[in-house]
Amino acid sequence: MPEKPSRLWKDLPPEIRFDAALAFWRDTESPDIAAQHAEAMALLARRLNFRAKSIQALALDRRARHLSHVNDLSDLVATRALIAYHFANKRALMAAFLDALGIAHESGLITAEEVSPPSLEALTGARERLKETFGEAEIDLYLKTLLALDADTWVNLDTLLGPRS
Repeated sequence: MPEKPSRLWKDLPPEIRFDAALAFWRDTESPDIAAQHAEAMALLARRLNFRAKSIQALALDRRARHLSHVNDLSDLVATRALIAYHFANKRALMAAFLDALGIAHESGLITAEEVSPPSLEALTGARERLKETFGEAEIDLYLKTLLALDADTWVNLDTLLGPRS
């Protein structure tokens, strides 16, 4: 069973969490991002006993630092932070993975209307190719993110990633 985005967030190392939080705050283009930013600002305002307007006035890196210390983000905000992180910092990894699978994309963004679930063998081969260039932790985070966001398409990643603690 795939992990929820909020669980992936909670398990991130502090430096990755900060980078993901910073990418989240810098994202101004994603659908519904204003609502997700508002949710995160309200959460931080409650936690820090600030007004939401004060949170909004903070520099991005301070907002990111505060958000990175929150363990219990909603799945919605955690999802957006994970997506923003990968698009801001891991496009080469995303593109290499999709290339290895033969899935059409533009800089890691899938362009195909529909993607059939890749076989376990194809996923295993793609993961092995990635290991030549990328670290295992970053590969696994990307694969876990794919599985968490679209368990139907990436169903075979569940087997590839194995049991989780």
